[in-house]
Amino acid sequence: MSRSVRTRPEGSGRGLSEAYDTALLDLDGVVYAGGKAITHAVDSLTTAHAGGMRLAYVTNNALRTPDAVAEHLTELGIPTGADDVITSAQAVARLIAEQVPSGARVLVIGGDGLRVALRERGLEPVESAEDDPAAVVQGFGGPELPWGRFAEACYAIARGVPWYASNTDLTIPGARGIAPGNGAAVEVVRIATGADPQVAGKPLPPMHRETILRTGAQRPLVVGDRLDTDIEGAFNGEVDSLLVLTGVTDGAQLLAAPPQHRPTFVDADLRGLLTGQPEVTGEGDGSGGFRCGGWKATAGEERLELEGDGAALDGLRALCAAAWTAGGEAGCELDSGKALARLGL
Repeated sequence: MSRSVRTRPEGSGRGLSEAYDTALLDLDGVVYAGGKAITHAVDSLTTAHAGGMRLAYVTNNALRTPDAVAEHLTELGIPTGADDVITSAQAVARLIAEQVPSGARVLVIGGDGLRVALRERGLEPVESAEDDPAAVVQGFGGPELPWGRFAEACYAIARGVPWYASNTDLTIPGARGIAPGNGAAVEVVRIATGADPQVAGKPLPPMHRETILRTGAQRPLVVGDRLDTDIEGAFNGEVDSLLVLTGVTDGAQLLAAPPQHRPTFVDADLRGLLTGQPEVTGEGDGSGGFRCGGWKATAGEERLELEGDGAALDGLRALCAAAWTAGGEAGCELDSGKALARLGL
């Protein structure tokens, strides 16, 4: 299924917070980075919630418990309850519970978020391959996770114990930049064992199922910063999405995205929840051009071309339409460097 950029909810000039009943918000790179709130996040979320939009926080980070995440968000100025937080730990715990006996032991390679989620499903977390586990589960354990924990996972997996991973994000944004994520740790165990885990987190169906079960959302909008988790997860769940440019995705990656990585909407930050975004229109003159605001974008033989002036985001939206139309199902391989430089992106 192809996807074209859309800059306003279908059939409405309303802001996104009015058009959708629930925002399914990623955390790292969207609401905060390195534990500190991203600029405009608190005010934007407060306004969206006051207008009637439910806020649910959906994270692939399995390290912390929902209680701990809710407490952190509340401290940042976003009043949040544990029931408003959905983690990949919860999704993988449900997946395991559906495949092993009630009360089974599960070897945990990760943090408290996994242990709490497993207990919620009636499973017993254990720490050693010698504890006769029925499953191994691996989630982000933070920078202090000892190397020996990976060895415990390998010992159990080598004996035929099934292996599960909360998620496979290779990186995670922090205050000092981009750091290795759980996916990098999963690769360590994969290389050592030759095995492949069952994965629950975004963009895969177990995480979307967990989110809908816990929120009851009827018209959800996924809000994220990652194309290969947040946006692809929305695509797989057949729901709309908003990409914010406060995390790991840059303009070049967005323009080159294949259909499953193309968001419905694009904005600089969470203020995009509140606005009715400008329309992108095709030229209709045979040029293949697309306009947004004061910009016109076209796909040339070797590169994307951009002319005009105005807000940088309008230029990016026009470029998305041109690039995604030209790229079709394969993704756009045209050079976008000069066009993005004009926009300061």
